[in-house]
Amino acid sequence: MKKNRTIKISGLVQGVYFRGSTKEQADAMGIKGFVRNDPDGSVYIEAEGDEKTLQAFVEWCQHGPSHARVEKCEVSEDILKDFSRFIIAR
Repeated sequence: MKKNRTIKISGLVQGVYFRGSTKEQADAMGIKGFVRNDPDGSVYIEAEGDEKTLQAFVEWCQHGPSHARVEKCEVSEDILKDFSRFIIAR
């Protein structure tokens, strides 16, 4: 059963290829949704997939790519939006 998670990541997460790495990770895991930079310097992700895959994706988000420094990773459940793919939103 598919679920939706919203993930807000704070720290040194912009300008370190976080969005691109997140898309690569999501595509490799079959996660659908989007990632975007927010004006406050955080990264916002909506991700959909099965529970086990989402858990592994969230664990990746807690550290991100090698140049990122994740200080906080807030995760909540949201309504399913049935995304068809994973994109980098502008």
